[in-house]
Amino acid sequence: MNKLIPIAFGLIVAQLAGNALAVPAFLSSLAQDKVLSWQFSPYTLHYRPSDDHKNVVMVGVEREYPDAKLDGFTLFTNSFGQPTVYVYPWGGAYHDLGGVKRLSFKWTAGLLYGYKDPYKDKVPYNHNGFSPAVIPALAYEFKPGWSGQLNFLGTAGLMFQVNAPFN
Repeated sequence: MNKLIPIAFGLIVAQLAGNALAVPAFLSSLAQDKVLSWQFSPYTLHYRPSDDHKNVVMVGVEREYPDAKLDGFTLFTNSFGQPTVYVYPWGGAYHDLGGVKRLSFKWTAGLLYGYKDPYKDKVPYNHNGFSPAVIPALAYEFKPGWSGQLNFLGTAGLMFQVNAPFN
């Protein structure tokens, strides 16, 4: 019986290997004719700090289409340490803002999930952990594909973010 465990494990790994090898092709089809970026935020400044606040760390993926539309998703720990997801099927980018090369205004709109008791009232229109969100941002591309971004989180705070090319 003990000899079967390594064999079974090997068969499982072999079965999954084909799927793992297909991931790059899947991702490249998602990014075809689009710019795919990683997002990372190590810090959020709260306008009104509280003892309840925890460090917010965010990772995500964003796609920009040739017509400057945006979509994406992020995973983060919210200000109260709860795991949270933001999925945004709508958004846009306006590049070279005010004639300033590499400065962009961005906006995203979608659905948040994760603000639960006792913090469910910390985001508007929360229903069972789901709430709508609209996030405006300013981004500056300091190197091709790399940018720093400020996300304006309503009256709650300011998120500092770095975007990096996916490839």
